[in-house]
Amino acid sequence: MASSSILPLPALRALQKLGRDLALARRKRGISTADMAVRLFVSRDTLWRLERGDPTVAMGTLATAAFVLQVQDRLADLAAPGGDTVGLELDEVNVKQRIHARRRRA
Repeated sequence: MASSSILPLPALRALQKLGRDLALARRKRGISTADMAVRLFVSRDTLWRLERGDPTVAMGTLATAAFVLQVQDRLADLAAPGGDTVGLELDEVNVKQRIHARRRRA
């Protein structure tokens, strides 16, 4: 995982947890690594890399794995605006700044 050295440690850990969670979901569904790799159109080595959280695995492979495991909705909502607490806080700050700016102009 040569490219892992350029990732922030929290991001690398998140990918590793995601990989472990995908592996667990696959096993709970009784899908073998050989069958999963076929469904993803990748080699078993690529599947193993995905399940270890290797950041070089294609996002399309991750999305397909989420689809096969029927968790694609959770992937789609990963950065949904409604759950983005930082973005929502910034929206609040920006609204307050616009209100104060309007009052100053009036």
